[in-house]
Amino acid sequence: MLRSRSSKKLCRFGTILFLPLLCFTIFSCSKKITASASESGERRVNTVATIAQIGDLAHEIGGERARVSILIHGSLDPHSYELVKGDDELLQEADVVFYNGLGLEHGASLSEWLRSNSKSVAVGERISERAPEKILHKDRTIDPHLWMDISLWAEGLYPIAEALAKADPEGAAYYYERAEALKQRMLEADVEVRQILHKIPAERRYLVTSHDAFQYFTRSYLADQGEEGWQERFEAPEGLAPDGQLGSSDIRRIVNYLKSHGISILFPESNVSRDSIRKIASVGKQMGLHVRICKEPLYGDAMDGENLHYLDMMRHNAETIARYLRVDA
Repeated sequence: MLRSRSSKKLCRFGTILFLPLLCFTIFSCSKKITASASESGERRVNTVATIAQIGDLAHEIGGERARVSILIHGSLDPHSYELVKGDDELLQEADVVFYNGLGLEHGASLSEWLRSNSKSVAVGERISERAPEKILHKDRTIDPHLWMDISLWAEGLYPIAEALAKADPEGAAYYYERAEALKQRMLEADVEVRQILHKIPAERRYLVTSHDAFQYFTRSYLADQGEEGWQERFEAPEGLAPDGQLGSSDIRRIVNYLKSHGISILFPESNVSRDSIRKIASVGKQMGLHVRICKEPLYGDAMDGENLHYLDMMRHNAETIARYLRVDA
């Protein structure tokens, strides 16, 4: 679990042979979330991840040898995030900075910093290189939401372990061992999520969310294996980067989709305005459709809160979708 970031460096050992107490101050600040101190007192790899979905993996792999901070925290939108006061210091002090790439972090100031700095590692782009056939597009634009497919996201474990090992060669075996153990847990969770969702009859496995963050999720967990035309199982009013600009044609498209597939539930996302799905629900009701908005949000771009792990996020999505689609069946 990612915890509060320590604002002071641990005192170095000098000529003193024994140090009775390691003292550090922890600030209550959600901006910089830091892992617990190493029990050995050795210097840890100072690591920054742009999003929590990457930060959680880095923390699991880095263990007590790495200190992990999240740049884009809480419900902030990673698509449009721009650097703010304090970010420059956080990034400059890092030994390694992990980001998704593939156009996710396209805020001008952040994108420029990531692209121009040699200590930056684009995890999503490394996955794209390892498994190019699995990368999806929307309107000729790469879909960067790779973490919505657990087995695909697991391809990013090796680049993370490799970067940490480069920064801390003595811990290389430690990082790779933890990455392998995490991969096994992720592959097990991948099967679990699919099983949860396939309890829903195939004719009910259709999903409407706020924006196009669930393409990978749909292909992997809602569609049958090898199903052609799996894209038909998912629709969203907003594109890959939610901007809230919803036109009448978008509303008509979603309402027609709801009608044609007998869908009566809309799923909001934790960090996306609900205005678009509220408009859709309203128009749907005017057309005689029974449409409601799910009370529990799904997690797409953001993981919201310090107590939610990546795999917990994916299980929450699966369980929430399965529960509400079964009720509406």
